[in-house]
Amino acid sequence: MGLAIDRASFSALDYQRFSLRLQDGLSLLKEVLSDPDFGGRGRSFGAELELCIVGADGRVRLLNEAIAERHADPLLTLELNRYNLEYNLAPVFGASAPFSALQRQLDEALARLGVTAAALDARVVPVGILPTLRRDDFGPACMTPQPRYRALTAGLRAIGSGRFHIAIDGTPPLRMERDDVTMEGANTSFQFHYRVRNGDYARVFNAFLLATPIVLGVAANSPTLFGHRLWHETRVPLFKHAIDSRANDVAWRPPARVSFGQGWVRQSAYELFAQTVALHPPLLPVCSDEDYRAQWRRGEAPGLDELRLHQNSVWPWLRPVYDPADGGHLRIELRALPAGPSSVDMLANAAFYIGLAEGLLPVIDELLPAMPFAHAQYNFYRAAQFGLDAALVWPQDNGRLAEVGLRGLAARLLCTAHDGLLRIGVNAAEAGRYLAIIAARVEGARGGALWQLQCLDRLQAEGLALEPSLRVMLERYIAASRSGLPVAEWPAGV
Repeated sequence: MGLAIDRASFSALDYQRFSLRLQDGLSLLKEVLSDPDFGGRGRSFGAELELCIVGADGRVRLLNEAIAERHADPLLTLELNRYNLEYNLAPVFGASAPFSALQRQLDEALARLGVTAAALDARVVPVGILPTLRRDDFGPACMTPQPRYRALTAGLRAIGSGRFHIAIDGTPPLRMERDDVTMEGANTSFQFHYRVRNGDYARVFNAFLLATPIVLGVAANSPTLFGHRLWHETRVPLFKHAIDSRANDVAWRPPARVSFGQGWVRQSAYELFAQTVALHPPLLPVCSDEDYRAQWRRGEAPGLDELRLHQNSVWPWLRPVYDPADGGHLRIELRALPAGPSSVDMLANAAFYIGLAEGLLPVIDELLPAMPFAHAQYNFYRAAQFGLDAALVWPQDNGRLAEVGLRGLAARLLCTAHDGLLRIGVNAAEAGRYLAIIAARVEGARGGALWQLQCLDRLQAEGLALEPSLRVMLERYIAASRSGLPVAEWPAGV
């Protein structure tokens, strides 16, 4: 976030000073972004992978601090709950074979982390939601003991009712209340960062908004929680509810801090940052003493730490990122993808995502008038709920909207994604390799969520009770994930 959070409570004066510096930083950002060539070094590709820590019995192990201390890698960081870690891949510049380069990093990182975890009788698992989680795996005792997480809980409780209500449809539906944010730690993601030129930002961001539901449905890998069969990508409703303490008994409610967005971007990245400042009260009012305007006068990209900190306390599924590093630049953080099933699957998801958005870009000005933002938002939640079985609204050749099956739509748009990858300089072999993985998944209806559900069906049909079925399924998932095969080639639940 750029600023260390070393305490969990703040005074009214802290909030006042933070708000003033936040507004000043926003004003300076507008000046910085007045140059359409800002951040023009070129594209870069980066990612963060969140992981679960489990023992031999498939249950969580509260070992993130011990593993991080023993592993001693600055790219490894602690996450909200004590059984979660995050590994940050070094960004890749140049577009010839970025996904292969990131996959090599990821495979090496997972192998090294596996050795470190094994020394503590544990394993690390990339999975959207760990199927063996229990209700007692949440609460203050499971939270990583860092002030920023306590401050986050306190801040979110203070701006609402103080309670977090979780309600997700499924078999059976899940209904529960919490007074802390640790349920958010059930979610583990593969967050992809894509560097974009300032002058292109609005159109590229809108293209990613259009592409997100399609890619999310193809990538879904989080179908259960506490044994409930919920959404194919249960992370989507769970994340929103787990940190949402807004009161229900009011005539209107402010926008949620987790959302698909508020609308198409009209002109520039600036409006996304201004929107976040206008709509969401600060949670973590920690200030820097840096003179950002002096930095800018010296020809440096200003740090804008308060603005970046505030931006990181709001969690849209596509988040704008301003970064002063490397002379200053803008990125889009693509937050919707789940962790897992395997490293090659995660990079295939990313390749499809980048390629599809870039492939839609040449026709974005024709697509947006035909697609109201509300329909794109509808697509996002339908894709999360039903995965590969979803039906989405999409403009047809005659320009009119119609509801179509996600699998058929994704299959048709693979050519668009391929063209998009070639358009940004990805070589044909790289594009073909990763999109073939998506094609096999779509054609065979064999995504991560469906594989998990089919495995559970088979185990329970054989007479195994729910809890042992979840444990056996997880063991088969771990073995298949470590094989390096894409999920479309995994044995069918055996």
